[in-house]
Amino acid sequence: MSSRPRDKQMSIEEVVGSLESGMTVGIGGWGSRRKPMALVRALCNSDLTDLHVVSWGGPDVGLLARAGKIGKLTFAFVTLDTVPIEPNFARARQEGTIPDVEEWDEGMFLTGLRAASQRLPFLPMRAGLGSDVLVTNPGLRTISSPYPDDEGVHEEFVAVPALDLDVALVHLDRADPHGNAAYLGPDPYFDDLFAMAADRTYVSVEQVVDTAGLTAGPPPIPVQRLLLNRMLVDGVVETPRGGHFTMCTPDHERDERFQKAYAAAAKGTEEDWQAFHDRFLAGDEAAYQAAVTAFEEEQ
Repeated sequence: MSSRPRDKQMSIEEVVGSLESGMTVGIGGWGSRRKPMALVRALCNSDLTDLHVVSWGGPDVGLLARAGKIGKLTFAFVTLDTVPIEPNFARARQEGTIPDVEEWDEGMFLTGLRAASQRLPFLPMRAGLGSDVLVTNPGLRTISSPYPDDEGVHEEFVAVPALDLDVALVHLDRADPHGNAAYLGPDPYFDDLFAMAADRTYVSVEQVVDTAGLTAGPPPIPVQRLLLNRMLVDGVVETPRGGHFTMCTPDHERDERFQKAYAAAAKGTEEDWQAFHDRFLAGDEAAYQAAVTAFEEEQ
């Protein structure tokens, strides 16, 4: 038996082919920032249905909703950042095409991921008490502290249930073939929590490098930016510009022109969206990137 770590490199098609309808899929990133868009686009073109999507949502949620892939959605927000409300998500909510929706407070969402990452059934927190979050989510429960305060009062908390995930999809800047992965931008978001909360994690990256190259550079990467270790990762996919059109600093910024075109098509008629879909989304990832390059040359 080899003592070397396993090479976990996979194709986009192999990742999507390993998933099943009805799975709970956590998607990392934040709004329109560092989303695993190549994997999301492949999900949209797959036969998978009835997914439970868990996300601080951006175009990942919008595209999956427009493609009819979401059976349940747990989210804290769904935005394109410079476009406040993701238009495909807004359309889906207005038309009621997502069968089951849980809208949580951002802090509750984080606490749910922390509970799952620690293999706990729930964690208590104060956020949500006295708000309509408990009204609109009647399945949420409260719990009294077993420890009285100085006045003998047992304080009440929201018992946030664990956001257990079947699979997590995240996008980072660099990884080695074994699954050690790093971010180069200003924020790790909570991709490590998604990975720890999931039974399986697939990470797409802008570039795969050898293990020494993760920290040796160029440019050298501080070890603190090694967000995922290989024990948390089941598959690594190299997808240059795989985060497009979301922000993946410093490899690429958010493509605002393309995002504007996406939002206009999503807000337009069915014919507008079909034209956008046929040009950019109907093919595989190579076809998408070629179409984006042609779009950029027209600007």
